[in-house]
Amino acid sequence: MKFSKTLINWYSINKRDLPWRKTTNPYYIWLSEIILQQTQVKQGLPYYDAFTAKYPTVFDLANANESAVLKLWQGLGYYSRARNLHATAKHIAFDLGGKFPNTYKDLLKLKGVGDYTASAIASICFNEVTAVVDGNVYRVLSRYFGISTAINSTPGAKEFKQLAQKLIDTKQPAEFNQAIMEFGATQCKPKNPDCDTCPFNSSCIALSKNTISELPVKIKAAKAKKKHFNFLVFISEDEKTIIEQRQGKGIWQNLYQFPLIETEKATNFKSFKSLIKDHELLTNQDFELLLYNKEAVVHKLSHQHLYTHFWIIKVDKLPINGINIENVRDFPVPILIGDFIERFNF
Repeated sequence: MKFSKTLINWYSINKRDLPWRKTTNPYYIWLSEIILQQTQVKQGLPYYDAFTAKYPTVFDLANANESAVLKLWQGLGYYSRARNLHATAKHIAFDLGGKFPNTYKDLLKLKGVGDYTASAIASICFNEVTAVVDGNVYRVLSRYFGISTAINSTPGAKEFKQLAQKLIDTKQPAEFNQAIMEFGATQCKPKNPDCDTCPFNSSCIALSKNTISELPVKIKAAKAKKKHFNFLVFISEDEKTIIEQRQGKGIWQNLYQFPLIETEKATNFKSFKSLIKDHELLTNQDFELLLYNKEAVVHKLSHQHLYTHFWIIKVDKLPINGINIENVRDFPVPILIGDFIERFNF
């Protein structure tokens, strides 16, 4: 089909030199795809390099402890990806003898692997004719064919998958999939796409109808919830502090943080000091309270915005066992906490 041939020809000339394009080893392809989920290449590349250097095989990753994996992942966000990455590595290493499933259908059974990732691995590593559909692909197809079906709807997901499957080059599935993703990332960009040099500019419906900025269509997500986080940063006379591991299935699962108090709204110094007097870590304890940041640090997650203050609590002795301040950087923490640690310079 002319579309696929034009696309692959464009790719052969314009593709970026990226390390995962020099291999068909499913471990490296899987690793790159998991890292690049919801992450741009320029941000994900250093993490890919770090992971392949520290864990050159799936067995190395499987034998790592989770805290080490989370620490290396720190800053990428969506930490469930890292936990799934580690769990799947253990499954492949210990249950499958280090061999990745070699079909789209079986790849889908892996934890953390969905339609897109399974299609990418199956086509690139095993030459299976299964089309990838990610944000870049949605954008290219919706604009070129003038499709206004919402991409984050069930009908939209089905329509675009079927269309991509119809267009894929059956003789070069890996090249086609990488080409359409690259085209969306560097040519048919979300903003200011380079339509003047686009090989499809004479047949693109969105360009002809001046609807480039309107496509793809996406149903607006619910408004993000606003939360107020107050972290208690203990500092004792013997230079120790308290950090604790988050439990449960919420955000930052298994990462570490300073003791947290969540309030319904922003609080001032006087109110907060009164509030924490009865905190279990400060009962019958003399302490000096300092507010580190007067303006809240706003940390935006997909479904919630965290308005965060760090409160420095100086005590003679910690009320519970803590860690030496010099070791605080050894623990995997959310980027919000990591940024504070760097700024505060323990």
